[in-house]
Amino acid sequence: MGSLPFTVSDLQTSVSGVRSNPTLLCTPLMGTTVEQMLTEMRKAKEIGADIVEIRLDCLRNFSPAQDLQILIKQSPLPTLVTYRPIWEGGQYEGDENKRQDALRLAMELGASYIDVELEVAHEFNNSIYGKKPQNFKVIVSSHNFHNTPSTEAIGNLVARIQASGADIVKIATTALDITDVARVLQVTVHSQVPTIAIVMGERGLISRLLSPKFGGYLTYGALEAGAISAPGQPTAKDLLDLYNFRLIKPDTKVYGIIGKPVGHSKSPLLFNAAFKKVGLNAVYVHLLVDDVEKFFNTYSAPDFISGCSCTIPHKEVAIKCMDTIDPIAQKIGAINNIVRKPDGKLTAFNTDYIGAIEAIEDGLRESNGSSPAVGSPLAGKLFVVLGAGGAGKSLAYGAKEKGARVVVANRTFERAKDLADKVGGQALTLAEIENFHPEDGMILANTTSVGMKPKIDDTPIPKHALKHYSLVFDAIYTPKDTRLLREAKESGKIIVYGTEMLIRQGFEQYKNFTGLPAPEELFRELMSKHA
Repeated sequence: MGSLPFTVSDLQTSVSGVRSNPTLLCTPLMGTTVEQMLTEMRKAKEIGADIVEIRLDCLRNFSPAQDLQILIKQSPLPTLVTYRPIWEGGQYEGDENKRQDALRLAMELGASYIDVELEVAHEFNNSIYGKKPQNFKVIVSSHNFHNTPSTEAIGNLVARIQASGADIVKIATTALDITDVARVLQVTVHSQVPTIAIVMGERGLISRLLSPKFGGYLTYGALEAGAISAPGQPTAKDLLDLYNFRLIKPDTKVYGIIGKPVGHSKSPLLFNAAFKKVGLNAVYVHLLVDDVEKFFNTYSAPDFISGCSCTIPHKEVAIKCMDTIDPIAQKIGAINNIVRKPDGKLTAFNTDYIGAIEAIEDGLRESNGSSPAVGSPLAGKLFVVLGAGGAGKSLAYGAKEKGARVVVANRTFERAKDLADKVGGQALTLAEIENFHPEDGMILANTTSVGMKPKIDDTPIPKHALKHYSLVFDAIYTPKDTRLLREAKESGKIIVYGTEMLIRQGFEQYKNFTGLPAPEELFRELMSKHA
């Protein structure tokens, strides 16, 4: 498919036609005993869930009459009862009649919802015909753990589920690419019955986060990260506190960070807190993108993706997808900030170089007591950049603009030379950097991923070689204290954290996204709390 073929007005019509209530948040209970599940129920209520899903197939010893009575009657929240068989991704391997008997008993004992699989839905719904309590709903579900079918196949599946007698349609597919989500949204947003639509896996995360935008009946949030009931499920706490789930509406603007990997990014934390504080109807999400061009071609509707931050490895390749590029970003050859104009056109900027260079300059000024009015403390300095990717290009360009002499070291010499030639500098391989010390007082800026989680014991340069530098900057911010920075500090050098670059370039991105000044104090407070 080329793009999302619907607009915000379609969404609003569709949602109001189905239900006006906000999308419900359901927390699955994965305890192996009734006691554990009762504890989990109380936690779910404390967190702010609307419903709990009692996963009967997780219980080690299950006595239907006794256990269902306790679980349903003692739940502080409405209950959704699921008894998932192994053939649909669950843990139950026993007799099918007994399984359905337990579900019918749950209905009789006051469960609000039962989730039954499409394969047996006709049979189950016929067995309860005329016996359904008022306000009780049957969710008929279909799970695909392999892929996401075509738009036509999803539409046919939804029609089959509706025809089975479902009160609520539930489809769960698997994302092989983030663009798979678009096909599910395209079908479900026009569904004529209440629908739960989930695309599993990290690439399908937006199907869960943006459920209220697309009129989803409910979405699932785990009690904790290790207790998920399906791949890619966020925690209920993250949905509510990190992504402001309750504030998302059909006309909410969507921003996000595209990258691979991307789950480590702190940007959603900063932007969503800022949006909430100033009352902007917007949400900022993680977007695990494999193919940038495919992503922008698919999500091309002006009222879907309003803007993106762009991180490794897409800072250079994303340029070809842009309609206009800021002249400085064009010169650098890398972008990290994309804004969609009202006409749908994409404009790109580079805010990395501003954030990093300002942080390094301030670090030098602080140490020598100079004032910003004096000019850049980088002027005339030998500035060594490790890495020739998007961030490396930003640092090399920024340093040259401030009058520094630039040296670029990269794993592959050709890339180092290409960047060094552009900024009138010198090129080296990373292997040569240990013995490179033409002078003392140099500046070192690491933009490689060496030392990033999970390989936190790695460093791009041995400790003894740091004696020739006056300041060391590391663009990595997970962890904040990289081995490189720890060893630089032990060697008595000025250090500048990657979080400084993140915060400062974030100020610029926020301005580009919203046209408003960034809440700088809030960004700093959040980063210090969550570093």
